Amino acid sequence: MATETLNPLALNADIHNALPTEKVDGTCCYVANHKGCPYLWARFDRKPTKQTDKKFKKHIRSKGSPKDFIWNVDEDFRPVPDFWIPAKGVRTVDGKAYPDENGHIPGWVPVENGNKQYCWHSSAVNYTLSVALVLKPRLEDPEALEICLVHLTDLLEQTLELLGTNINGNPYGIGNKKNPIHFLVPHGTFLIKNIPALNHNSLISWFNHCQEGKVEGIVWHCKDGSLIKLHRHHLGLPWPLKDTYLSSKPVFIRINLCKYEEASHCLTRFAKIDALQYDSLKEVLLD
Repeated sequence: MATETLNPLALNADIHNALPTEKVDGTCCYVANHKGCPYLWARFDRKPTKQTDKKFKKHIRSKGSPKDFIWNVDEDFRPVPDFWIPAKGVRTVDGKAYPDENGHIPGWVPVENGNKQYCWHSSAVNYTLSVALVLKPRLEDPEALEICLVHLTDLLEQTLELLGTNINGNPYGIGNKKNPIHFLVPHGTFLIKNIPALNHNSLISWFNHCQEGKVEGIVWHCKDGSLIKLHRHHLGLPWPLKDTYLSSKPVFIRINLCKYEEASHCLTRFAKIDALQYDSLKEVLLD
């Protein structure tokens, strides 16, 4: 739970001058090259074996901290899928990735076509055309949203959130079982304009009483590259909500098929995009 005191790490990162953005509720993804082409990668943390996990938790209970726990990376962790890579920022020793304070090694696996485990990830990208379905603020009206196609090369080395019908209980009410919809949101996309003062009471009041506060949380993007996160749960507040700020906005579909070869196949690959799939959206525009 959050306390009344700002974390020294946040102060050192100059959080007062950071860029506040909405934390969206999905599953984390990454775009990077694989087999010479830009690919979508799914989050996959390397976790310790059951036996090692028990030892690690026992150590924390006795010492009150994960510090000084000795890891044998070659033996203490479960195997990972082919092509798995550790996330940037993971501590390495002699070329080996070491776990964080939770005992996990954050990482990524490429989303291959035909992999049933990542079928919803796959529905948001088309490797033939090298494009992804992306949700972002509308250029003509920043208070509205638009779903568009973005070249994967333009998303290289970015982390994103996958949202949609079958992700995390679908807190935004996107699509339905008959017509599932999934798309990507680059992290930091939705700026928070009227950020509250950085104190406990102001933040609780903002989350409870402001329309803009009907979000899962806030992520501050600091100038030194640090990311500071505050979730509603940190303040004892519920999530998901019946009505969210994101789902209250009108959404347009902007897909210029003239830009892409084999465009008709593109629509099929993207779950047959048509107006029927967007019954819950207030406005639809097909370019």
